Amino acid sequence: MKFMKLGSRPDTFYTEEATRAVMSDVPSDLSIKINNITYLVHKYPVVPKCGLLQRLCSEAEADNVTLELDDFPGGEEGLEVCAKYCYGITINLSAHNLASSFCAANYLAMTDAVEPGNLLMKLEAFFSSCILQSWKDPIVTLHNTHMVFDCSENLGIVRRCIESIVDKILTPPNKVTWSYTYTRPGYHKSRHQSVPKDWWTEDISFLNVDMFRCVVAAVKSANALHPQLIGEALHVYACRWMPEIAGEAEAEASTSRQEDRRVLETVVSLIPAERGSVSIRFLLRLLSVANHVGASPATRAELLRLAAVQLEEATLSDLLLLRVDERSHDVELIQTVLESFVRQWKRQVPADERESMKSIRKIGKLIDSYLQVVARDAGVPVHRMACLAEALPGIARPHHDDLYKAINIYLKTRSSCVAF
Repeated sequence: MKFMKLGSRPDTFYTEEATRAVMSDVPSDLSIKINNITYLVHKYPVVPKCGLLQRLCSEAEADNVTLELDDFPGGEEGLEVCAKYCYGITINLSAHNLASSFCAANYLAMTDAVEPGNLLMKLEAFFSSCILQSWKDPIVTLHNTHMVFDCSENLGIVRRCIESIVDKILTPPNKVTWSYTYTRPGYHKSRHQSVPKDWWTEDISFLNVDMFRCVVAAVKSANALHPQLIGEALHVYACRWMPEIAGEAEAEASTSRQEDRRVLETVVSLIPAERGSVSIRFLLRLLSVANHVGASPATRAELLRLAAVQLEEATLSDLLLLRVDERSHDVELIQTVLESFVRQWKRQVPADERESMKSIRKIGKLIDSYLQVVARDAGVPVHRMACLAEALPGIARPHHDDLYKAINIYLKTRSSCVAF
């Protein structure tokens, strides 16, 4: 991460309750209040560099001036950077505080017109020549605009960060020279000479959902990457923010059910239209989570359609991943996906009758194999087994051996004879 150091004096700011002040033998003659914090500073080093303070202080009649700036963009962090700059106190600028400092300096009008070589010019130079030229710094900067988003957007910080990130994502892998994060199991950079095509997906997964959507939407609109790369970025993001998708204990938990829903609906809205851009396993997991987090009907309908389109690619292990709880499989959800598949299959006008027949029979084999496994599940009622079995058209089963086997397993698993 790149840094810019300004000033050389030691930090003389100290905190006492809700007050920040500068150690000095000279009494403070300027109080600036923001967010219930009062900054006690001196006019002589601060006002000459800040156009806004020049105007406000000139309008005040008293020598000691108190200003309330509750709508101050950049908050306490931004104001403190600006104040320390005025005093010549050492400040370290980086992608973490660039946005808040930029917004604060702009609000205070710390421009070259007020004083040549002022802070705003230095921030712009650092942003353009250092932050935007690297890979991770624009991502960190973009992530840190959430507290000052409106101001950052108006100043072009958001747009320029997104453009920088997208430009690097679209760079051919053989021309990628910057450091990136890639922690896939079994992957070791030292053993690979070539850069993986999805090298960028993990780093952008740290963005909040709104910034992530902006970046991925911009990448999609360029039409320069294979849809599966977009799909991989969506998969990495969903696994990071929704533990149910990741299926891993170390996955980062989201903050709330509402946030889960926002993440899921955003991911679904960004899935490329091309079939196979995401896996059927991923679609089934998304569909399962959508029911739990209360996703919109439109989101669930789209997921159901996509899962049905790709159901033929599913394996038995994919279906068995879906569970109501630790002990019961989600047979009802599988039935819903199957019924959607059958409706789409019936509407198709097959170019090749044999391929169409092969497709439905492959699904029939898959569902009967699934029935044999869930037949051992004590939580599956007989009517649910029957509904799933009957959801397939008769043509899907050239013989009924696998279905009979599932029935036999179901009956033997119960202690009493159950009519099926």
